[in-house]
Amino acid sequence: MSTAQYRIEGIDRLMGRLIPSPNFSHLYRNYSLAVAVAVKSLADPTCQEVRVVHVPTGEIVFQTTAQPQAY
Repeated sequence: MSTAQYRIEGIDRLMGRLIPSPNFSHLYRNYSLAVAVAVKSLADPTCQEVRVVHVPTGEIVFQTTAQPQAY
């Protein structure tokens, strides 16, 4: 059985039914599930940033990039 290896991080508060806790302490065993939950937890992925981190190495394996707002 594999151990949980992926954590969701972000600057903005994540919301949604899929994310168990807004404090980023939940770990995921599956990379694909962690990415799906991260993206689904953003109100607008084009304006918010979220990362999925591989815990053992600290490598960012997925990241959305917030685009600057044009005024």
